[in-house]
Amino acid sequence: MKKEFNKNIPNRLTMARIIISLFVIVFLLFPFDMVNISFKKFLINGSVVIDVKLLIAAILFVIASVTDFLDGYLARKYDAVTDFGKVMDAIADKILVNGILIILSGQGFISPVIPVIIILRDTVVNTIKMVAGNNGSVVAAIKTGKFKTAFLMIGITLKLLGNFPLGLVNISLDDFFLITATVLSLISGVEYFNIYKKYFINK
Repeated sequence: MKKEFNKNIPNRLTMARIIISLFVIVFLLFPFDMVNISFKKFLINGSVVIDVKLLIAAILFVIASVTDFLDGYLARKYDAVTDFGKVMDAIADKILVNGILIILSGQGFISPVIPVIIILRDTVVNTIKMVAGNNGSVVAAIKTGKFKTAFLMIGITLKLLGNFPLGLVNISLDDFFLITATVLSLISGVEYFNIYKKYFINK
């Protein structure tokens, strides 16, 4: 019974990440000013602004990001990798990262180029995975894609925190991580295509 319970933990974490992600998205988009609710903002050292609303979103985002690591780790540890888990894990990642990227872009925190490239790349890669899978090929994650995800999560967290504490010394580490993640996104997309191009190019 204990073993079966352990095997359910990864999927439960994935579903929890989806719930947290949806809550963060609604929280960031909700018009609190229309219901007379305001969040404090703190100016630190005259250069970094900490918005309590974004701080709450950052904490929830970090919690959701941690579950992204844990569900995969536990699924491998307990030999609990399932088709349901793979599909829901991919959906959870897209809701969490892409959803917040779109919001940050819409609210002027980042350039819209970043979410456009990330989402287009994800669409292309998902198509490649689907075609390769239909041809009986197992599509494994590549290192560039993993680095892209890690850089995105760090960049988004720093952006939500107002680039604290690096902003105190005028180092835009949030932008560095997000731009690097965007470049890695393009590189990994090309790598995926090169690996599975045999399914798209007639010989």
